[in-house]
Amino acid sequence: MNNKSQIQIFLIHGGFTFKNRKSYLHFLKTREISIEKKVRWSDDYFEKKLGHKFELIKPRMPLPENAKYDDWKIHFERHFQFLKNNIILIGGSLGGIFLAKYLSENKFPKKLLATYLICPPFDNTLTSEDLVGGFKLKSDLTLIEKNVKNLYLLFSKDDDVVPIAHAKKYERKLKNAKIIIYKNKNGHFNIPKFPEIIRMIKKDARQV
Repeated sequence: MNNKSQIQIFLIHGGFTFKNRKSYLHFLKTREISIEKKVRWSDDYFEKKLGHKFELIKPRMPLPENAKYDDWKIHFERHFQFLKNNIILIGGSLGGIFLAKYLSENKFPKKLLATYLICPPFDNTLTSEDLVGGFKLKSDLTLIEKNVKNLYLLFSKDDDVVPIAHAKKYERKLKNAKIIIYKNKNGHFNIPKFPEIIRMIKKDARQV
């Protein structure tokens, strides 16, 4: 299958934000370190399960361990020249609120087939992290649903980073979003496989 007929998937990873340098340095000094290879659903599994019908774009966003919205916005928009219509956007965690903020403030330049926000925080009421760095959502999110008709928000009841109370906050603002709450995704979607999203994406692709 040639590149022209592939459906693009643009996947934005998560990250951390800190209210000041002292908090950031504390994080670096105290976070758990491991030399084991992390197996995430968004890596080899995702590409393999989607197959050749899709083109996966996975940029590394600037300074994800001390992220700033304005930096991410610049880097995101630099990719627009390569994007085609009927693209699927996926944002995980901080990447999810990044897409929510971007799509609520800007008209996306291409036709969006679907957008998936996976465990996106809604505001700075997280149990163990600060959500700062310019990622605050404005009160009116209606432009998101003008940008994308097939909008999915995925949460998990056992998420120890983004409580499912955040799902309810999005639900109040987004009238047509499909909000899915899983019982168990090993906390903050720390899973090696994610068959549900593969099925949903393949279903989206049948609309093209």
